[in-house]
Amino acid sequence: MSRSAQTPVTTTRAARAQVAARPDRKADILLAAEKLFAKHGYHAVSIRQIADEAGVPLALVGYHYGLKHELFHAIFEHWNVTIEERLQALRRVTGEALDAQTLPRIIEAFVAPVLRMRASPEGEYYALLVARELYIFQPETDRVLRDYFDPLARAFIDALQLAFPHASRGQLAWGYQFALGALLHHISDYRVERLSDGESLQGDPAAASLLSNFIVGGLRAALAVPASSPRSGKPAIA
Repeated sequence: MSRSAQTPVTTTRAARAQVAARPDRKADILLAAEKLFAKHGYHAVSIRQIADEAGVPLALVGYHYGLKHELFHAIFEHWNVTIEERLQALRRVTGEALDAQTLPRIIEAFVAPVLRMRASPEGEYYALLVARELYIFQPETDRVLRDYFDPLARAFIDALQLAFPHASRGQLAWGYQFALGALLHHISDYRVERLSDGESLQGDPAAASLLSNFIVGGLRAALAVPASSPRSGKPAIA
């Protein structure tokens, strides 16, 4: 067989092999953005830095994701599966205020999917990004909060009403925020190893039950039915 007859076949095979071996550059861009935003903050990172981290041409970032705020939003769209997992777990919670397991089930749905995500290699930077960026008010983060996390928060506040039917919406919202603060601190904490003299490890799965019990106990204490004054029948002032 002549060289000219072999060339098209060889070229086609080589092209196919090259395409098969080429990494998913769109995914690389997203992971690079997560990493840099988590480590340095949204405003401290440029599109060029993201392209360099991903090992792609600068124009390819814009081609796949558009402007920087659109890339930021795409990260949360990609990880929306974790929010859906938490909502699905919440929908499986049944019970009433008198059932001692109602609140622990709610908190398990709130905490467990996040800790599993944080423990995965793919979820590490996303967890740190959430903990770092979403509590510094700016238009980009407020948009993400409204689009993804506010509906989640409202669903959990509604669920907490099952466990605390006497509590007001305002009290439940505070309770949710306090629980969220504990969770976010846990997934971003690095000091526990130093403060425990090495006895506790950062991200230790064994701490999951401690965290859940802490949140459950805190909510039960903060949202307990108010004691009544023996004379007036009105809530006593603590």
